[in-house]
Amino acid sequence: MPKDHEIARVIAMHPADNVAIVANDLGLEAGAQVPDGPMLRERVPQGHKVALTDIPRGAPVRRYNVIIGHAAEDLPAGSWVNEMRLDMPSAPGFEGLPMATAKVDPGPPVTGKSFEGYRNADGRVGTRNLLAVSTTVQCVSGVVEHAVARIRAEILPRFPNVDGVVALEHVYGCGVAIDAPGAEIPIRTLRNIALNPNFGGRSMVVSLGCEKLQPDRLMPPGTLSDLDTVRLQDNAGYEQMIRALMESAEEHLAELDQRRREVCPASDLVLGVQCGGSDAFSGVTANPALGQAADLLVRAGGTVMFSENTEVRDGIDQLTARAATPEVAQAIIEQLAWYDAYLARGGADRAANTTPGNKAGGLSNIVEKAMGSIVKSGTGPISGVVAPGERATTKGLLFAATPASDFICGTLQLAAGATVHVFTTGRGTPYSLEAMPVLKVSTRSELARRWHDLIDIDAGPVALGEATIEEMGALMLDTILATASGRATKAERLGLRNALALFNPAPIT
Repeated sequence: MPKDHEIARVIAMHPADNVAIVANDLGLEAGAQVPDGPMLRERVPQGHKVALTDIPRGAPVRRYNVIIGHAAEDLPAGSWVNEMRLDMPSAPGFEGLPMATAKVDPGPPVTGKSFEGYRNADGRVGTRNLLAVSTTVQCVSGVVEHAVARIRAEILPRFPNVDGVVALEHVYGCGVAIDAPGAEIPIRTLRNIALNPNFGGRSMVVSLGCEKLQPDRLMPPGTLSDLDTVRLQDNAGYEQMIRALMESAEEHLAELDQRRREVCPASDLVLGVQCGGSDAFSGVTANPALGQAADLLVRAGGTVMFSENTEVRDGIDQLTARAATPEVAQAIIEQLAWYDAYLARGGADRAANTTPGNKAGGLSNIVEKAMGSIVKSGTGPISGVVAPGERATTKGLLFAATPASDFICGTLQLAAGATVHVFTTGRGTPYSLEAMPVLKVSTRSELARRWHDLIDIDAGPVALGEATIEEMGALMLDTILATASGRATKAERLGLRNALALFNPAPIT
């Protein structure tokens, strides 16, 4: 009886596909026999594609029943199909797209789902109780870093109902042409992050004093009191700056310490979903299961945001068809067209998205990557679009139009109002944010075993037939609700956190 790793296991996503990916941990050697398929002509690594039939030069290569490229050479059945043997198709146009034509039945409402969150005065609900220290300019970051360290060590222990202190540091400075086109994006991003429900709807703001982005321009009118704002130039030296920051923090912590978790319906949850360090299994295991969880949460009345402009661009027809209304479909087109123009100004296009790690994990190009990325949005209608830096104002499934960069996407979803985040990965990344809990999901069990202290959920059993997409999606939703109720992610237990990253398309003078 052959050992498990000697049994050829391949996964095709659709009956019309002419390629399948290798599921075996160690890949497959030349001569391995694909069940009901060809014999491998050469070694094919795990996650990479094998031709199931003869594919002549110039013929389409299909995965997900989508043309992910054309054969750059003759590819006999059993050949390794990789990025060097594919010519990538052009991006779909913006004309003649289906506009809100897919009348998808989302399924019956999901009832009985809840979590324990912190309800704010405006009705929004947080998953953590955090003091946010926002900043108007990068110049103050060093002082804020010192002050926050002392606040955590000397003051925070006296307020046990507060989960932590978060410094919302960034690299925005006075070099930015603050009134140029696009300059409003980082400003509204910082504003809406400071108002995230995880911060109780109120933050401290630290200003230098002479910067272009003054506190009253950063925050909405009437939202800042004298207690909320500390101007470093108003103080007589470093020690007085630190003292002023600590005094303001103590007042804020005393207020936050009065908050208590209460049972809230799942409809109050705002979930951000993202993938990074993706591989060919992303669209097979973790992302479809996350899409199932997204469907369940939306059916429970909650909000789910998916993003990553370049990683959905090649499936724009899928998105516009799923739009709830023609107006939503048009908003999707406008955001993706704007981003195409933004990339073109920099002499780049969507092809620059795929990384060496993506390709090593079996993703040949951005078309293939996009098909695996979109599925984490689930199958339901898209009810709204959130522009970069804006705050979501509707419920349901939303397209938050962000760059695909892990850190920029997470930052913009935080600004849009996400209070918990799910991040799927195939290659592995320790990515985490301090301002909201980040659950990490592995696409493969091998990664979950290697990174046992970093991965929260292993979706690998789906590839082995040991769990269904539906079972894994239900597990994800239960884990999301438990995390929203205060259960720490593995990254939170380790104290891992990445810095925020602003998207700033404006020029710097």
